[in-house]
Amino acid sequence: MIEKNWLKKKAEMVRKADKIDPALYRKYGVKRGLRNDDGTGVLVGLTTIGNVHGYVVDEGEKRAVPGQLFYRGINVEDMVNADKKEHRYGYEEAAYLLMFGDLPTEKQLKEWNDKLGVFRKPSDGFKENAILRHPSTDVMNTIARATLFAMAFEEVPEAEAMNDLSIEKCLERSIAIISTMPTIAAYAYQAKAHYHMGQPLMIRNPDPKLSTAENFLSLIREDGKFSKLEAETLDLALILHAEHGGGNNSSFTTHLVTSAHTDIYSSVAASILSLKGSRHGGANLKVMRQMDEIKREVKNWTKKEDVIKYLERIADKKAGDKTGLIYGLGHAVYTISDPRAVMLKAKARQLAKEKGREDEMALFELIEKEGPKIIKSRHPRAEDVCANVDLYSGFVYDMMGVPRDLYTPLFAIARCVSWCAHRMEELINEGPIIRPAYKPLIHPRKYVELKNR
Repeated sequence: MIEKNWLKKKAEMVRKADKIDPALYRKYGVKRGLRNDDGTGVLVGLTTIGNVHGYVVDEGEKRAVPGQLFYRGINVEDMVNADKKEHRYGYEEAAYLLMFGDLPTEKQLKEWNDKLGVFRKPSDGFKENAILRHPSTDVMNTIARATLFAMAFEEVPEAEAMNDLSIEKCLERSIAIISTMPTIAAYAYQAKAHYHMGQPLMIRNPDPKLSTAENFLSLIREDGKFSKLEAETLDLALILHAEHGGGNNSSFTTHLVTSAHTDIYSSVAASILSLKGSRHGGANLKVMRQMDEIKREVKNWTKKEDVIKYLERIADKKAGDKTGLIYGLGHAVYTISDPRAVMLKAKARQLAKEKGREDEMALFELIEKEGPKIIKSRHPRAEDVCANVDLYSGFVYDMMGVPRDLYTPLFAIARCVSWCAHRMEELINEGPIIRPAYKPLIHPRKYVELKNR
């Protein structure tokens, strides 16, 4: 243990040494966050995998349009509607499309599902050593560690496994990662619940014949049972979180780390730990914590006027976490509508009716309707604000009894297929190692001998 006073003094030295005048970023034209002045992303790459469409640039001006999400050029809403019409789960189809660039035939989809099923269950040795032996209180940490540990179970020496960057080997490992991650996440939570929360250890084998959504619900429940609507809702959430363009933080991490020619396990682990950040994959947790506060502090949260008053307090930094943010509203690209929120909201209504939580659903919808007005009244120059997918995803998980420790891991389960696809895209279109520039601000100075300092 390092003494607190020493740490405090040294931390102050670090702050003084590293602090940069914000005006210098403007002086040198630094694109902080790889963002242009109008909020759009700096173009750093090309991708065929996904497209997030929320605005058009007309004669140099950005104009908002209803949001759309495309996987390999196909509108995700069309895929979701087809799944609903045909009464089947669609995440595996979406995964195939993202990985291989085209929709599968019935035969190809069955073959793909069979291959995913083969890898659902990790070996007993892997389960014991990577998950159960040293359980973490953070499930995302366990998933990242287990992903790295998987290289030790390769049939070839680690050095050879690390240096094999062929697309064939990347595909083989990708299938194993995509298949196993839901099981790893479920086991990681069960280990935490047992060793850190005093609950019985509950480990069930996945069923290779079940979908990703069905398996996950089965693995986290004591009786292994779930309703058809629950599985359909989770399947939809997985589809909607599977891809969001190459510029989101975790997918860009995939490109960044892959460009250094590291192995796929390190690449996926790095993306997991990027997603873990509260600014990225933990947003739905912030929504739910804020909703807990609203239901706790507003005496009658079924009354519109009382809810609006409290939202105003949050926006004025007098309530909530004092940031002024109403979580679940606003997005970097979507302004008029987030298509993911629109689709998940429809499913959330059905689930709320099944679970007898329609009053809470009405609260979420009230915030979606009134929150943007409150934000705009305080930031008149702000663009249109819409509900994002995080407003409803946490509520959906809560209605299904998914522990909050698994909200961000569910995001990782869905998005890992996209990370694998982006890795292959980076390998196939190999460019130089990604290395943006940083301008040094300290001028050269002379070294002073120790005795003269």
